[in-house]
Amino acid sequence: MNRSSHIWPALLFAAGVTGLPLAALSPAVAADEGSADAVAAKYAQLLERDYVYPDIGKHYADAIRAAIAAGRYRGLSGEALAAAIDSDLDAVALDGHLRLRIPQQASAPPVTAPGGMAPVRRPPKVAMEQAGWIAPGIAFVRFNVFPDDAAVTAAAAKFMTDHADARAIIFDIRTHNGGGLDQMDVIFPWLFDKETRLVTMATRASVDAAGGSPIDGIASMRPAQGVPGMVAREHWATPNADPRLRDAKIYVLTSGASASAAEHFALAMKHTGRGVIVGAPTAGANHFGRGEDLGGGYGAFIPVGRTYDPVTGKDWEGVGVLPDIAVPAAEALERALTELGVGSAEAKRLSEAHMPSWPMERRKPRGAR
Repeated sequence: MNRSSHIWPALLFAAGVTGLPLAALSPAVAADEGSADAVAAKYAQLLERDYVYPDIGKHYADAIRAAIAAGRYRGLSGEALAAAIDSDLDAVALDGHLRLRIPQQASAPPVTAPGGMAPVRRPPKVAMEQAGWIAPGIAFVRFNVFPDDAAVTAAAAKFMTDHADARAIIFDIRTHNGGGLDQMDVIFPWLFDKETRLVTMATRASVDAAGGSPIDGIASMRPAQGVPGMVAREHWATPNADPRLRDAKIYVLTSGASASAAEHFALAMKHTGRGVIVGAPTAGANHFGRGEDLGGGYGAFIPVGRTYDPVTGKDWEGVGVLPDIAVPAAEALERALTELGVGSAEAKRLSEAHMPSWPMERRKPRGAR
Protein backbone atom coordinates (compact mmCIF):
# COMPACT_ATOMS: atom_id res chain seq x y z
CA MET A 1 0.00 0.00 0.00
CA ASN A 2 1.16 3.53 -0.76
CA ARG A 3 2.44 5.05 2.47
CA SER A 4 0.49 8.23 1.84
CA SER A 5 -2.73 6.35 2.61
CA HIS A 6 -1.91 6.59 6.30
CA ILE A 7 -0.95 10.24 6.44
CA TRP A 8 -4.28 11.83 7.33
CA PRO A 9 -6.68 9.51 9.13
CA ALA A 10 -9.33 12.19 9.66
CA LEU A 11 -10.82 10.29 6.74
CA LEU A 12 -11.63 7.67 9.35
CA PHE A 13 -12.14 9.71 12.46
CA ALA A 14 -13.11 13.31 11.73
CA ALA A 15 -16.60 12.57 10.56
CA GLY A 16 -17.03 8.89 11.30
CA VAL A 17 -16.23 7.88 7.72
CA THR A 18 -14.83 4.48 6.89
CA GLY A 19 -12.89 4.64 3.65
CA LEU A 20 -9.31 3.51 4.24
CA PRO A 21 -8.40 0.81 6.80
CA LEU A 22 -6.23 1.71 9.78
CA ALA A 23 -5.23 -1.91 10.07
CA ALA A 24 -6.86 -5.28 9.58
CA LEU A 25 -9.50 -5.06 12.28
CA SER A 26 -11.09 -8.23 13.63
CA PRO A 27 -14.87 -8.60 14.09
CA ALA A 28 -16.48 -7.01 17.13
CA VAL A 29 -15.12 -8.54 20.31
CA ALA A 30 -16.70 -8.29 23.75
CA ALA A 31 -13.87 -6.97 25.92
CA ASP A 32 -13.45 -8.30 29.45
CA GLU A 33 -11.53 -6.50 32.21
CA GLY A 34 -8.18 -7.92 31.14
CA SER A 35 -8.57 -7.15 27.46
CA ALA A 36 -9.70 -3.57 28.14
CA ASP A 37 -6.54 -2.95 30.16
CA ALA A 38 -4.44 -4.67 27.47
CA VAL A 39 -5.85 -2.37 24.77
CA ALA A 40 -5.16 0.67 26.94
CA ALA A 41 -1.63 -0.50 27.80
CA LYS A 42 -0.79 -1.05 24.13
CA TYR A 43 -2.08 2.44 23.32
CA ALA A 44 0.07 3.94 26.09
CA GLN A 45 3.15 2.13 24.81
CA LEU A 46 2.71 3.41 21.26
CA LEU A 47 1.98 6.99 22.33
CA GLU A 48 5.08 7.11 24.50
CA ARG A 49 7.26 5.62 21.78
CA ASP A 50 6.00 7.41 18.68
CA TYR A 51 3.88 10.51 19.40
CA VAL A 52 5.09 13.59 17.54
CA TYR A 53 5.90 15.48 20.77
CA PRO A 54 7.82 13.12 23.11
CA ASP A 55 6.95 15.01 26.30
CA ILE A 56 3.22 15.00 25.53
CA GLY A 57 3.43 11.36 24.44
CA LYS A 58 4.91 10.53 27.86
CA HIS A 59 2.13 12.45 29.62
CA TYR A 60 -0.49 10.60 27.57
CA ALA A 61 1.05 7.27 28.49
CA ASP A 62 1.26 8.20 32.18
CA ALA A 63 -2.42 9.19 32.21
CA ILE A 64 -3.50 5.89 30.67
CA ARG A 65 -1.32 3.83 32.99
CA ALA A 66 -2.63 5.69 36.04
CA ALA A 67 -6.18 4.95 34.89
CA ILE A 68 -5.35 1.27 34.43
CA ALA A 69 -3.89 1.13 37.95
CA ALA A 70 -7.02 2.79 39.33
CA GLY A 71 -9.28 0.28 37.58
CA ARG A 72 -10.94 2.97 35.47
CA TYR A 73 -11.24 0.77 32.38
CA ARG A 74 -12.29 -2.49 34.05
CA GLY A 75 -15.46 -3.93 32.59
CA LEU A 76 -15.61 -1.39 29.78
CA SER A 77 -15.78 -2.17 26.07
CA GLY A 78 -16.73 -0.55 22.79
CA GLU A 79 -17.83 3.08 22.98
CA ALA A 80 -17.62 3.15 26.78
CA LEU A 81 -13.96 2.13 26.77
CA ALA A 82 -13.15 4.49 23.92
CA ALA A 83 -14.91 7.40 25.65
CA ALA A 84 -13.00 6.79 28.89
CA ILE A 85 -9.60 6.66 27.17
CA ASP A 86 -10.38 9.61 24.90
CA SER A 87 -11.40 11.66 27.93
CA ASP A 88 -8.19 10.85 29.77
CA LEU A 89 -6.06 11.87 26.76
CA ASP A 90 -8.06 15.04 26.12
CA ALA A 91 -7.43 16.08 29.72
CA VAL A 92 -3.69 16.01 28.99
CA ALA A 93 -3.74 17.76 25.60
CA LEU A 94 -6.22 17.99 22.74
CA ASP A 95 -5.19 16.47 19.41
CA GLY A 96 -7.47 16.54 16.39
CA HIS A 97 -6.46 13.00 15.39
CA LEU A 98 -6.44 11.13 18.71
CA ARG A 99 -9.54 8.98 18.89
CA LEU A 100 -9.80 5.29 19.66
CA ARG A 101 -11.31 3.13 16.92
CA ILE A 102 -13.68 0.52 18.34
CA PRO A 103 -14.30 -2.93 16.80
CA GLN A 104 -16.31 -2.82 13.61
CA GLN A 105 -20.01 -3.25 14.07
CA ALA A 106 -22.25 -5.40 11.93
CA SER A 107 -23.91 -2.26 10.57
CA ALA A 108 -23.65 1.43 11.25
CA PRO A 109 -26.67 3.11 12.87
CA PRO A 110 -28.73 5.26 10.52
CA VAL A 111 -28.34 9.01 10.61
CA THR A 112 -31.49 10.45 12.18
CA ALA A 113 -32.78 13.81 11.02
CA PRO A 114 -33.46 16.59 13.55
CA GLY A 115 -36.72 16.29 15.45
CA GLY A 116 -36.81 12.51 15.29
CA MET A 117 -37.83 12.41 11.64
CA ALA A 118 -37.09 9.48 9.36
CA PRO A 119 -33.39 8.50 9.06
CA VAL A 120 -31.39 10.41 6.49
CA ARG A 121 -30.07 8.03 3.84
CA ARG A 122 -26.99 9.57 2.25
CA PRO A 123 -25.32 8.06 -0.77
CA PRO A 124 -21.92 6.44 -0.21
CA LYS A 125 -19.19 9.02 0.26
CA VAL A 126 -17.12 9.06 -2.92
CA ALA A 127 -13.73 10.68 -3.31
CA MET A 128 -14.54 13.05 -6.17
CA GLU A 129 -17.89 14.59 -7.12
CA GLN A 130 -19.55 16.97 -9.59
CA ALA A 131 -16.38 17.55 -11.61
CA GLY A 132 -16.99 19.71 -14.67
CA TRP A 133 -17.86 23.17 -15.94
CA ILE A 134 -20.09 25.02 -13.48
CA ALA A 135 -20.25 28.27 -15.49
CA PRO A 136 -18.61 29.57 -18.68
CA GLY A 137 -14.85 29.37 -18.17
CA ILE A 138 -15.21 28.19 -14.54
CA ALA A 139 -14.43 24.58 -13.56
CA PHE A 140 -15.62 22.96 -10.33
CA VAL A 141 -14.76 19.79 -8.46
CA ARG A 142 -15.48 18.50 -4.96
CA PHE A 143 -13.05 16.22 -3.16
CA ASN A 144 -14.33 14.36 -0.09
CA VAL A 145 -11.01 12.60 0.49
CA PHE A 146 -7.58 12.15 -1.12
CA PRO A 147 -7.40 8.33 -1.08
CA ASP A 148 -4.68 5.84 -1.91
CA ASP A 149 -6.48 4.99 -5.14
CA ALA A 150 -4.85 5.14 -8.57
CA ALA A 151 -8.24 5.51 -10.27
CA VAL A 152 -9.03 8.66 -8.28
CA THR A 153 -5.57 10.06 -9.00
CA ALA A 154 -6.13 9.41 -12.72
CA ALA A 155 -9.55 11.09 -12.52
CA ALA A 156 -8.01 14.14 -10.82
CA ALA A 157 -5.33 14.33 -13.50
CA LYS A 158 -7.97 14.05 -16.24
CA PHE A 159 -10.03 16.81 -14.63
CA MET A 160 -7.06 19.16 -14.79
CA THR A 161 -6.32 18.25 -18.41
CA ASP A 162 -9.95 18.53 -19.50
CA HIS A 163 -10.26 21.99 -17.89
CA ALA A 164 -6.85 23.36 -18.79
CA ASP A 165 -8.51 26.28 -20.61
CA ALA A 166 -10.45 27.41 -17.53
CA ARG A 167 -10.13 30.99 -16.39
CA ALA A 168 -10.90 29.81 -12.86
CA ILE A 169 -11.12 26.55 -10.90
CA ILE A 170 -13.12 26.08 -7.71
CA PHE A 171 -11.96 23.25 -5.44
CA ASP A 172 -14.66 22.32 -2.94
CA ILE A 173 -13.14 20.63 0.12
CA ARG A 174 -15.95 21.46 2.57
CA THR A 175 -16.62 17.75 3.21
CA HIS A 176 -13.03 16.55 2.74
CA ASN A 177 -11.88 14.60 5.79
CA GLY A 178 -8.33 13.52 4.95
CA GLY A 179 -6.08 11.30 2.86
CA GLY A 180 -2.67 11.53 1.22
CA LEU A 181 -0.63 13.42 -1.35
CA ASP A 182 -1.33 11.54 -4.59
CA GLN A 183 -4.15 13.71 -5.91
CA MET A 184 -2.48 16.93 -4.79
CA ASP A 185 0.62 15.94 -6.72
CA VAL A 186 -1.29 15.78 -10.02
CA ILE A 187 -3.10 19.07 -9.35
CA PHE A 188 -0.28 21.36 -8.17
CA PRO A 189 1.98 21.02 -11.26
CA TRP A 190 -0.71 22.78 -13.32
CA LEU A 191 -0.99 25.77 -11.00
CA PHE A 192 2.56 27.09 -10.54
CA ASP A 193 4.94 28.74 -13.00
CA LYS A 194 8.07 27.80 -11.06
CA GLU A 195 9.17 25.28 -8.46
CA THR A 196 7.34 26.27 -5.30
CA ARG A 197 7.71 25.17 -1.69
CA LEU A 198 4.24 24.42 -0.35
CA VAL A 199 4.51 23.26 3.27
CA THR A 200 7.01 21.62 5.61
CA MET A 201 6.34 18.25 7.26
CA ALA A 202 8.40 17.10 10.25
CA THR A 203 8.43 13.52 11.54
CA ARG A 204 9.69 12.36 14.93
CA ALA A 205 13.28 11.28 14.29
CA SER A 206 13.02 7.95 16.08
CA VAL A 207 10.03 6.97 13.94
CA ASP A 208 11.76 8.11 10.76
CA ALA A 209 14.93 6.19 11.62
CA ALA A 210 12.89 3.02 12.10
CA GLY A 211 11.36 3.40 8.64
CA GLY A 212 8.01 4.50 10.00
CA SER A 213 7.63 7.87 8.31
CA PRO A 214 4.53 7.89 6.08
CA ILE A 215 6.08 10.53 3.80
CA ASP A 216 9.51 8.99 3.21
CA GLY A 217 10.11 8.12 -0.42
CA ILE A 218 7.42 10.40 -1.90
CA ALA A 219 8.87 12.16 -4.94
CA SER A 220 7.39 15.59 -4.16
CA MET A 221 8.97 15.63 -0.68
CA ARG A 222 12.49 17.06 -0.29
CA PRO A 223 14.80 16.89 2.76
CA ALA A 224 15.02 20.10 4.77
CA GLN A 225 16.64 21.44 7.92
CA GLY A 226 14.64 20.46 10.99
CA VAL A 227 14.70 20.99 14.72
CA PRO A 228 16.48 18.45 16.95
CA GLY A 229 14.54 15.24 17.31
CA MET A 230 12.57 15.77 14.10
CA VAL A 231 13.25 14.93 10.44
CA ALA A 232 11.91 17.66 8.16
CA ARG A 233 10.81 17.35 4.54
CA GLU A 234 9.26 20.00 2.33
CA HIS A 235 6.39 19.44 -0.08
CA TRP A 236 7.19 21.06 -3.44
CA ALA A 237 5.17 21.73 -6.59
CA THR A 238 7.09 21.26 -9.84
CA PRO A 239 5.42 22.83 -12.90
CA ASN A 240 4.46 20.65 -15.84
CA ALA A 241 5.03 21.67 -19.45
CA ASP A 242 1.54 23.06 -20.04
CA PRO A 243 1.22 26.75 -19.04
CA ARG A 244 -2.51 27.21 -19.62
CA LEU A 245 -3.61 27.22 -15.96
CA ARG A 246 -0.71 29.21 -14.55
CA ASP A 247 -2.78 32.42 -14.41
CA ALA A 248 -6.17 30.84 -13.70
CA LYS A 249 -7.90 32.08 -10.57
CA ILE A 250 -8.14 29.43 -7.88
CA TYR A 251 -10.78 29.32 -5.15
CA VAL A 252 -10.82 26.76 -2.33
CA LEU A 253 -14.05 26.25 -0.36
CA THR A 254 -13.62 25.22 3.29
CA SER A 255 -15.69 24.33 6.34
CA GLY A 256 -15.23 23.05 9.86
CA ALA A 257 -15.28 19.53 8.43
CA SER A 258 -12.27 20.18 6.15
CA ALA A 259 -9.59 18.18 7.94
CA SER A 260 -6.00 16.95 7.67
CA ALA A 261 -5.08 16.56 3.99
CA ALA A 262 -7.80 19.07 3.11
CA GLU A 263 -6.10 21.53 5.46
CA HIS A 264 -2.71 20.77 3.90
CA PHE A 265 -4.23 21.62 0.49
CA ALA A 266 -5.78 24.83 1.84
CA LEU A 267 -2.60 25.95 3.61
CA ALA A 268 -0.52 25.29 0.48
CA MET A 269 -2.82 27.52 -1.57
CA LYS A 270 -2.94 30.20 1.13
CA HIS A 271 0.75 30.22 2.05
CA THR A 272 1.84 30.56 -1.58
CA GLY A 273 -0.87 33.08 -2.42
CA ARG A 274 -1.95 30.86 -5.30
CA GLY A 275 -5.54 30.40 -4.17
CA VAL A 276 -8.26 32.26 -2.30
CA ILE A 277 -9.78 30.39 0.65
CA VAL A 278 -13.54 30.99 0.99
CA GLY A 279 -15.78 29.69 3.76
CA ALA A 280 -15.25 28.80 7.41
CA PRO A 281 -12.10 27.92 9.38
CA THR A 282 -11.04 24.31 8.85
CA ALA A 283 -11.18 21.54 11.45
CA GLY A 284 -7.79 22.08 13.10
CA ALA A 285 -6.60 18.46 12.74
CA ASN A 286 -2.95 18.88 11.80
CA HIS A 287 -0.82 15.93 12.80
CA PHE A 288 -0.01 13.16 10.35
CA GLY A 289 0.91 9.60 11.23
CA ARG A 290 -0.12 5.99 10.92
CA GLY A 291 -2.75 3.55 12.07
CA GLU A 292 -1.97 0.91 14.68
CA ASP A 293 -3.74 -2.26 15.79
CA LEU A 294 -4.31 -2.34 19.56
CA GLY A 295 -5.71 -5.87 19.65
CA GLY A 296 -9.23 -7.11 20.27
CA GLY A 297 -10.51 -5.35 17.16
CA TYR A 298 -9.48 -1.90 18.46
CA GLY A 299 -7.29 0.49 16.53
CA ALA A 300 -5.79 3.93 16.98
CA PHE A 301 -3.99 6.51 14.93
CA ILE A 302 -0.65 7.64 16.32
CA PRO A 303 0.40 11.12 15.16
CA VAL A 304 4.13 11.01 14.38
CA GLY A 305 4.57 14.38 12.67
CA ARG A 306 3.23 17.84 11.98
CA THR A 307 2.72 19.98 8.87
CA TYR A 308 3.37 23.71 9.01
CA ASP A 309 3.88 26.95 7.14
CA PRO A 310 7.58 27.00 6.19
CA VAL A 311 7.76 30.77 6.66
CA THR A 312 6.06 31.20 10.04
CA GLY A 313 6.64 27.71 11.45
CA LYS A 314 2.99 27.64 12.55
CA ASP A 315 0.62 24.74 12.00
CA TRP A 316 -3.17 24.63 12.23
CA GLU A 317 -3.66 22.19 15.12
CA GLY A 318 -6.73 23.23 17.12
CA VAL A 319 -7.14 26.46 15.14
CA GLY A 320 -7.67 25.48 11.53
CA VAL A 321 -6.67 27.25 8.35
CA LEU A 322 -8.46 30.59 8.35
CA PRO A 323 -10.29 31.69 5.19
CA ASP A 324 -9.36 34.75 3.17
CA ILE A 325 -13.07 35.43 2.69
CA ALA A 326 -15.04 34.35 5.75
CA VAL A 327 -18.62 33.28 5.08
CA PRO A 328 -20.79 30.41 6.36
CA ALA A 329 -19.64 27.19 4.70
CA ALA A 330 -22.99 26.70 2.96
CA GLU A 331 -22.56 30.08 1.25
CA ALA A 332 -18.94 29.58 0.14
CA LEU A 333 -19.66 28.50 -3.43
CA GLU A 334 -22.15 31.29 -3.99
CA ARG A 335 -19.59 33.82 -2.78
CA ALA A 336 -16.77 32.39 -4.93
CA LEU A 337 -18.99 32.53 -8.01
CA THR A 338 -19.99 36.14 -7.39
CA GLU A 339 -16.31 37.00 -6.90
CA LEU A 340 -15.79 35.56 -10.39
CA GLY A 341 -18.50 37.75 -11.86
CA VAL A 342 -21.46 35.36 -11.89
CA GLY A 343 -24.75 37.14 -11.20
CA SER A 344 -26.15 36.76 -7.70
CA ALA A 345 -29.30 34.86 -8.71
CA GLU A 346 -27.36 32.44 -10.90
CA ALA A 347 -24.65 32.01 -8.26
CA LYS A 348 -27.30 31.10 -5.69
CA ARG A 349 -28.91 28.59 -8.06
CA LEU A 350 -25.58 26.96 -8.86
CA SER A 351 -24.64 26.85 -5.18
CA GLU A 352 -27.85 25.03 -4.33
CA ALA A 353 -27.30 22.57 -7.19
CA HIS A 354 -23.78 21.83 -5.89
CA MET A 355 -24.51 21.72 -2.17
CA PRO A 356 -22.62 18.86 -0.44
CA SER A 357 -24.75 16.06 0.97
CA TRP A 358 -22.39 15.44 3.89
CA PRO A 359 -21.99 17.58 7.04
CA MET A 360 -19.89 20.72 6.95
CA GLU A 361 -19.36 21.05 10.70
CA ARG A 362 -16.50 20.08 12.97
CA ARG A 363 -16.66 16.65 14.51
CA LYS A 364 -18.04 16.71 18.05
CA PRO A 365 -15.95 15.06 20.76
CA ARG A 366 -16.93 11.49 21.55
CA GLY A 367 -19.90 11.53 23.91
CA ALA A 368 -20.88 15.14 23.17
CA ARG A 369 -24.51 15.90 22.32
